[in-house]
Amino acid sequence: MKDTRSLTRTALLLAITLVIQYMKMPQLLTGSLVNAMLIIAGSTVGTFSGVTVGLLTPAIALLVGILKFPPMVPFIMAGNALYVYLYSTQKNAVLKIALPSVAKYAWLSASVLYILNWFGVKVPQPVVQAFTLPQLITALIGATIGIAVTSLLSKKVSA
Repeated sequence: MKDTRSLTRTALLLAITLVIQYMKMPQLLTGSLVNAMLIIAGSTVGTFSGVTVGLLTPAIALLVGILKFPPMVPFIMAGNALYVYLYSTQKNAVLKIALPSVAKYAWLSASVLYILNWFGVKVPQPVVQAFTLPQLITALIGATIGIAVTSLLSKKVSA
């Protein structure tokens, strides 16, 4: 029963995340909400759920035409998994927000500035701009929103 419940909740959170992506809002809003969904999935269902949502969303975004630069998909997947995992390992409230956000930002920035270039992939300037500083901002906002929503949900459940 618990496995079915976890699978169902993960699928629902994935669907909500995909709807957010599909709305094609500005990066600040979309990125923040997607990161919040990763935190909510990781917090309410479990780390595996959050990582799963984080791995599937970039692949699906590519398949449906939301993501326009295919070489970034594995790097986004890894960044999302790192984000959820580091969030789940922290007990300190400040580190729960700061550590995963800085790590995801550093990973995605290094990916577009260095790693893809090492493989001979020319990264267009708009992609570089999208996957550097805005990633830190959206990760910080997303973690904050995710923690707030998770806190509200846990109060509703215990009430």
